[in-house]
Amino acid sequence: MDRRTFTKGVGMSAGAAALSLTGLPTAANASTASTPAGTGGSTGAVPTVPTITPGTHTSFGELKQVRAGVLDIGYAEVGPKQGPVVICLHGWPYDIHSFVDVAPLLAAQGYRVIVPYLRGHGTTRFLSAHTFRNAQQSAIALDIIALMDALRIDKAVLAGFDWGSRTADIIAALWPERVRALVSVSGYLITNVASQATPLPPAAEHTWWYQFYFATDRGQLAMQNPTDRPELCRLVWTTVSPTWNFDDATFARTAAAFENPDYPAIVIHNYRWRLGLAAGEHRYDSYEKQLAARPTITVPTITLDAALDPFTAAGNGSGYRGLFTGPYAHRTLGDIGHNLPQEAPTAFAQAVVDADHL
Repeated sequence: MDRRTFTKGVGMSAGAAALSLTGLPTAANASTASTPAGTGGSTGAVPTVPTITPGTHTSFGELKQVRAGVLDIGYAEVGPKQGPVVICLHGWPYDIHSFVDVAPLLAAQGYRVIVPYLRGHGTTRFLSAHTFRNAQQSAIALDIIALMDALRIDKAVLAGFDWGSRTADIIAALWPERVRALVSVSGYLITNVASQATPLPPAAEHTWWYQFYFATDRGQLAMQNPTDRPELCRLVWTTVSPTWNFDDATFARTAAAFENPDYPAIVIHNYRWRLGLAAGEHRYDSYEKQLAARPTITVPTITLDAALDPFTAAGNGSGYRGLFTGPYAHRTLGDIGHNLPQEAPTAFAQAVVDADHL
């Protein structure tokens, strides 16, 4: 989610003009635009992902760990070891279970699916107690580059939402040689910290209430409190996904990831850094300078907007269309909120397959 992009979404009609996605009979309706012919990593007919009911799967089984950069990263892996790689990246306040239905769908199509816990989440740990708990955007992106290096993955399809979209966008922009194709929910989410200083219209600022809460000592204490933290995160779930009828067990599976000892520090730093209220590290300055210039993304890309997500900008992706200069398609999913891959796993998995064939 990017506050500057969100400005264009104020006053948007939640059910805006969603049509059925041809050949994809799911509960999520979608409209597809700007779909030129392209030459992605795969050729031939594009497979149709079979429809499943969201919540069909509830776990990944045994997780794996790998040392990568400054982290010991926990991740799920599904699918054939020699298959083309898809890396699925979650957001906040979510975890790898956002892809618990997506991963087996892609594995059935022959993909090797990697779903890592981002820093501060789940079983991912810092290797040193002395490492600054930094959650600025380039640091998180470099975690995924380090993960790919540790697993000897030269190139992957990157697919994410929220923090995961931003991370995938950054890698696609700065290291396009590592990206086979991209699926980015909410489009271009690379943050320009300087531009964040300009106030948004009041209705937009209201939607970002938790970002301002985290800028206070009260918000920090809430994230540190084991009772307040899950209540706050669950409130976010219900407000940004108004039609997602998740049960207590679904939330509990993800909330376990919030018990990581670094979770409060990572979440607080991420949102304070974005508002220019917390410093990053100088070793990332060169990356942030490049990102502030809003680099274009040249890899084959499908962007997804969720019509009921309060952070979705109006205009069917038009606000960020010019920042994607390679083969491209855009889809808007009706009746879906912010946690798009978990709410509409078939549509998300189909977007991954389709992006790989652009």
